[in-house]
Amino acid sequence: MTKLEGIKACVFDAYGTLFDVHGPVSKLAAEIGPRADELSRLWRQKQLEYSWLRSLMGVHADFWKVTGDALDYALAACAIDDPGLKDELMVFYLKLEAYPDAAEALTAVRAKGKRTAILSNGSPSMLDSAVRAAGLEKLIEMVLSVEDVGIYKPSRRVYRHAQHKLGLADALSVCFVSANPWDAQGAAQFGFQSVRIDRAGLPDDRIPGKPAAMIKSLSELPALV
Repeated sequence: MTKLEGIKACVFDAYGTLFDVHGPVSKLAAEIGPRADELSRLWRQKQLEYSWLRSLMGVHADFWKVTGDALDYALAACAIDDPGLKDELMVFYLKLEAYPDAAEALTAVRAKGKRTAILSNGSPSMLDSAVRAAGLEKLIEMVLSVEDVGIYKPSRRVYRHAQHKLGLADALSVCFVSANPWDAQGAAQFGFQSVRIDRAGLPDDRIPGKPAAMIKSLSELPALV
């Protein structure tokens, strides 16, 4: 795999990349029953859809609101009527588990002299909670939220915000890492050297932007940068 040249900072997506978004439902799967997997997939799907729709509509709400609305939809669509379940799942979402490869990869990237940051749709409080719960706070220099911009990824304004906050004049000096195809491609279209983690065997989306590299695990990232 070809090494990426000139990288000064590695910027990571949070949800689905560093943190397992399906963890909350999996913890309560036995209680939820046979539609647990469907609920988790639909919750994530609608969470993303609502972020994009709000961006297009120009009616922004933070990711906590979007996440709750998406869960309401998913519960209704799966015909699950349990008011207490939503509260439990939302609390678990504040303490998502990091993927097993996350801490080691962040440590290795920092050991190579690269700066580390998170750029996420998550609200600042959600991200602070997740980073601390996963014990990653000492491995991340900067945690950036779209709330500073008021629009969701993959808006170019979000990626530009990260470049500005890092104080880097050249977009190519940023390695952007995401397991979400649309995000990796959006960052590549902006001008970052984008790396996609193929955790789920998904093809590229049919949108502009081509990642510079594809990896199966975060453990492969340090060798690239």
